This record gives sequence, C-alpha cells and structure tokens, in this order.
Amino acid sequence: MTLNRREFLQLLSVAAGAVTLTACRTPYDRLAELDQPTIADLQLGSSAEFQQLNRLTYGPTLSERTRVAEISIHSWIEEQLAWKEIDDSSADLRLRPIDSLDRNADELYSLEPEQVAADLRSATLLRQIYSRRQIYEQMVEFWSDHFNISMDKGDCWWLKPVDDRSVIRPHALGNFRDLLWASAHSPAMLVYLDNQANEKSHPNENYARELMELHTLGVNGGYSQDDVMELARCLTGWRVKDHFWLGDFTFDETMHDDGRKQLLGRRIEPNGQREAEDIIEQLADHPSTARHIVQKLAQRFLGANPPRQIVQRAEEAFRQSNGDIRTTLRPILLDGVAAAPLPLRPKYKRPLNFVTSALRQLRGHTDGGAWLHEALGQMGQLPFAWPTPDGFPDENESWANNLMPRWRFALDLATDALPGSKIAPDELLATPPSGAKVETAGAQLDQLATLLLGQPLPPALHQELLQAVARQEIEPSESTKLFTALLLASPAFQWR
Repeated sequence: MTLNRREFLQLLSVAAGAVTLTACRTPYDRLAELDQPTIADLQLGSSAEFQQLNRLTYGPTLSERTRVAEISIHSWIEEQLAWKEIDDSSADLRLRPIDSLDRNADELYSLEPEQVAADLRSATLLRQIYSRRQIYEQMVEFWSDHFNISMDKGDCWWLKPVDDRSVIRPHALGNFRDLLWASAHSPAMLVYLDNQANEKSHPNENYARELMELHTLGVNGGYSQDDVMELARCLTGWRVKDHFWLGDFTFDETMHDDGRKQLLGRRIEPNGQREAEDIIEQLADHPSTARHIVQKLAQRFLGANPPRQIVQRAEEAFRQSNGDIRTTLRPILLDGVAAAPLPLRPKYKRPLNFVTSALRQLRGHTDGGAWLHEALGQMGQLPFAWPTPDGFPDENESWANNLMPRWRFALDLATDALPGSKIAPDELLATPPSGAKVETAGAQLDQLATLLLGQPLPPALHQELLQAVARQEIEPSESTKLFTALLLASPAFQWR
C-alpha cells in the first residue's frame, strides 16, 4: 500500500467522525440505537454478548462469540472459571520454543538479561492472544499488576520469571491467602521492594509498607506508620540466597530483630520467621483487605465507580470463602457483567488489550516478539516494566492521550509492516459463517466492523468511509487493509 502516514491520519479523521474519545457516550450507546442488521444475522450472538465478551477476554474471537451464542454468557463464565478443565494445548505448543520459561533461578542467572525478559514478555503475550482460558489470563494480568515487580530493577530480571511461574500463575484463580503467602516468600518481591536491605541494625520499611498499603489493607485500611515500622522489624532477616541455591528464599536469624513488637493491636513475642508469617495471615483475613481487593477487581471488570451492591456481594463472598478468588469473582462477573444493564461502564483499552484484541479478533499470527514489545513500550505498557509497585494504572484517563503509537500499530499490522505478526482479513471475509463470499467493499466494511466493533457502522459513517477510501483509487485487496487499519485505529475500537 502506498498510503503514507499523513494520508492515513486524514482518513482516520473520517472514521472518528461518529464517536470521539472525549464524548460522554460510548460507541456502544450509539450502536445500540441503530435499526439495522446486527451480528445475530451471522449466528454469532447479540451485540450485548459482544460487549460482555469484550470486557471478559483479550478481544472476542469468532469461536468465543459462537460458543456464547450456543450456551449463554453465564454458562461461558462458569466454563472459564473452571479453567483447569479447558484444554489449552494449542496455546502451550506456541510456548515450546521459549525454553527459559521452565528454568530455575540459578539457570536463568547464567543467561542474557535481555533474552530472559523478552522470553517472559513473549510468553505472556502468546498466552493472552491464543489461550482459551481467557478469564484465567485476565486474572494473571490483574495479580501481576497487584503484586507488581519490574524486571528492570536489580536482580528481578532473573527472579521474576520464577515468580510468574510459581506465585502468580498457580494462584490466579485460587485463594488469596495462598497467593499472598507465596508472594511474601517470593525472592523477586523481596528484592524488588528492598527487603534484602532490611536487617536489625537498619530496618528497611519498603516491603512492609507496600505489603499493607498495596497488597492487603489499602491506603485507608486502618494501619499506622508505627505498624509499618513494626512489620519491617518482623521482616528483618527475610532474604534471598546469593550463593548456593542462588535465588531461593532464606531466613537469616542473625539479621533478625528478635525484640518484642506491637503491631495492628497485638503484641508479638519473639518467634523468628513465624512473626511475619502470623501477620501475613492476619492481613489476609482483615476486613480492609476484602474491601481493597474487591474494589480493585470490580474496577477492573466493571469500570470506575462499580455498583455498590455488586461490591458488597463480592466482599461478603470473599470473607465467607476465606479469600477464594473464583467465589469472589462470581458476583462481579455474573451479576456485574453478564446480568448488568447495558451498556457497561466504559473501560478504555490499556495498550496490552488494544494489541491483543486486534490480533485475536482478526485471527492474527504472531511470535509475540521484539516488534510487539517495541510497540507496547511506545504505548506505555511493556509487560513487567512498570517501575513503581502500584502496577500499571487502571483508569481511563491514564491511557486516553497517547494515541499516535496506536494509530501507527494499526496501520503497520493491517499492511503487513509489523515483523513477526501477520493478519489476513481477506481470509475472514472470504469464509464468513454463511459460507458466502463477501464481494463488495460495503459488505467487506460491514463484516470487518462486525468482527472488530460487534456491529456494522452507522449508515452515514459507513457511506462516508466508503467514499473516502474509494478516493484513494487503490486495489480492492488494499482497500480491505485500509478498512482494517481505520477500524483498529478508530475511537470505537479503543473501548472495551
């Protein structure tokens, strides 16, 4: 395609004509008003189900939309929560070339830092794009943000892959108590939050503070600065081995403050490693922890200011189940997403979801490699690169301004200019569920919009976009690529 970036941006202004990023109403509001054919005609369910799947996946595929149309969104969610029963061998096969994923810490230490980091990032992207366990992978990302560790800090480049494999992934849909316990004993976490420097003569409060502020109780969770200092004393001596069994957790009694402590209203007698472990169990059971975790989960799936009644039900589920994550999610997903009045509260796609949804919905092929990493870095969400312990932000306003890298990615992906990643929109258009070949440019645009936005475009915008592309005087196959790029870059595709 000879279209340059300036010409593409001029065309994009047409695609953006119906809905702007700053509009009060989302694309779903506008599409819901149209009296025209919907994706129901393609036997792929309703636009409501598309919207729900768009919130629950990394971009709804044709197979997922067909499955939901067959069994209902509620049944699909229950299938997803039983994630171990989902055959994911096809996604696992794509990970086989990445041999560093199964290596222990001392083996990773002998490799090149850039390769270790790239391998984990590629594996993360491949799982999000190709895994059939979509809610599970969403929760892996959620907990990776909640217990954020940047691979750019110190020894975290070789410790984080072990944390991902042994802390985050095993417990993503398990029990929060077990997840918190595993994270607290994670060498990657202890190094990232400076507990290596926490010893009795010079206590370091960094991990103790984040353990309460970010991981459990929340900012207003009822702890004081004195509690932070006392928890730091409890955590003295929690370290990572730096010689034999390199990278393993260890407790060094000689560095531990064995004095009496007063923390969260209880007196703690000297008891070595068990002092902090007792507090970790207390933090897991604290009512403030239930509120903090549920509020974050509800915001992730339901958007800003989630309905209070849904949050209350989820908090009660968290407490009654002793932190079972699947039980806690059910009110949020089944009542808050599947049964909620539509449209859902708008969620602006974070860069990772923007990239994965483009590839998933267009049945793309990718190696998850360096060019995707570079694109995500330009957009601001390279996995495991957020420097501060609060994780990548989850508010619309944090992501709505850096649009140029998204537009560049959309054009590069649609025109086969992104090494390692390829889509073939013509293949999707040539074999719709009806089996009939899509011939006209207008029909192509309708089907691409149905794939990417859940419904055809409004008639006026549809016609305007057709005319704008026709003026480019390009081949039909090239116009399909241009339609694809414009829809990917359009404001409507930025929302989920």
